[in-house]
Amino acid sequence: MSDIDSNKPFSQACENNRQPIYEVLKDTFANKKTILEIGSGTGQHAVYMAPRMNHLQWQTSDLSENVEGINRWINDEKVVNVLRPLEIDIEKHWPNTDLLKNFDGLYTANTCHIMPWETVRKFFVGLKGMEEGSRLAIYGPFKYQGQFTSESNERFEHWLKAQEAHRGIRDFEAIAEEANKSGFELLKDHNMPANNQLLIWQKR
Repeated sequence: MSDIDSNKPFSQACENNRQPIYEVLKDTFANKKTILEIGSGTGQHAVYMAPRMNHLQWQTSDLSENVEGINRWINDEKVVNVLRPLEIDIEKHWPNTDLLKNFDGLYTANTCHIMPWETVRKFFVGLKGMEEGSRLAIYGPFKYQGQFTSESNERFEHWLKAQEAHRGIRDFEAIAEEANKSGFELLKDHNMPANNQLLIWQKR
């Protein structure tokens, strides 16, 4: 009888995009030791990325309702350098300078268009607590100069707002402004499959 937990959460999007994201992150975090993932979701990215970057520790985190699912993926994959999820709600637990000083890299995927814009801004304010040289990787869809990069992203925007009015694909320029205010400079804007971007920043 299999020990695999068939009831753990599953995201097909995570399955589809994990390898292209890894190809960028393996260089981005090549010299880093401790990565904090904000919004680990199902946990699929963590258990895929971390064993392929076994020089570092990967700390998962998410809202309390997602912690059990992340733990199920960790249990199944038995990845030694993935840490059990922290319960982090940006609205309640941020900024947390004492936490962030323990990490020299931060990764987050598909969170900026889910959080309210004021929460996104709060997230960036908290990143002032990261040390010089820290790397920040943000994955997801973005608009440029107010324009969608594809018709599918425009449809996605309508779907997001139908779910929750505060959601929406963010303007790259607005994200860049918040990142710059927190001391980060853009190193690379990677075009990714399915009309997404992977933005890589470094703390000045």
